[in-house]
Amino acid sequence: MLRILLEVRNLKKYFPIKTGLFKTTRYLHAVDNVSLIIGENETLGLVGESGCGKSTLARTILRLIEPTSGEVLFNGVNILKLSHNEMKKIRLKMQIVYQDPFSSLNPRMRIKDIVSEPFIAHGVAKGEEAREKALDLLCKVGLGKEHLYRFPHELSGGQKQRVAIARALALDPEFIILDEPTSFLDVSIQAQILNLLLKIQRELKLSYLFISHDLRVIYHMSDRVAVMYAGKIVEIASAEKIFQHPLHPYTQALLSSIPIPDPEIRRKKIILKGEVPSLIDPPPGCRFYSRCPHASPTCRKEEVELLKAEDNHFVACNHIE
Repeated sequence: MLRILLEVRNLKKYFPIKTGLFKTTRYLHAVDNVSLIIGENETLGLVGESGCGKSTLARTILRLIEPTSGEVLFNGVNILKLSHNEMKKIRLKMQIVYQDPFSSLNPRMRIKDIVSEPFIAHGVAKGEEAREKALDLLCKVGLGKEHLYRFPHELSGGQKQRVAIARALALDPEFIILDEPTSFLDVSIQAQILNLLLKIQRELKLSYLFISHDLRVIYHMSDRVAVMYAGKIVEIASAEKIFQHPLHPYTQALLSSIPIPDPEIRRKKIILKGEVPSLIDPPPGCRFYSRCPHASPTCRKEEVELLKAEDNHFVACNHIE
């Protein structure tokens, strides 16, 4: 059994909505009571509709935004209780690669300076030593010496994302959040970046939280998959179980939308009716109630927690037998 590297317990992030200059009366429940674990050298895929809270969850885990409540344990340490200086040491081991490589790199800095900046900021190396370390990282992600003194605008989208990955690897992290790292890239380049990430994970024994809209990419990259809906996790299981035997009606609807390349094969597509509930003071009960084909009066009143349906398969639904 893999050792747990990261554990999230009942994490919440509510954004205040001001109705006057100083008065706050309502909150947007972007992340609401989320719990999950990630083991060493494991990839947990996180999937869900736009606006469901995936990126907010990622940034809250890293304390790029402060949570409302909950716990985030990294190597057994609750990082939400750490001081600024203590957190700075933890950040060496927790990194993120953003969705858009065009905006995540400083356009006024050369690639050499972008990749070596973490070394200098944390006092690991400087000068020629930092340059050599930056070159070593660029080679590791498929770039070379000729890219050291270029600016981001002189690189292609795939090359920019390789630079972002190199920067994330600079401080020998144990855990990396990949927030839709290929969604801005051409399909042919996407495959190269995904294979690079898998190669790096094998070599460095990294753990990933991989966020994507593309279910095929999630299946290719993930050991386990968490499905998120309206700020909550509604199903967690191995990638095989999620894709072969989904239990939550929302997961079933998501999977029915995957295109099949063979025109001879027909799949019944599940069309969800109704609207996604407002995350501003959401109603009690199941968040999926207004769109669920199996909803009952109980679902509207009682909130359902993640319950064990099968071995290592958890689902938040009243109608799972």
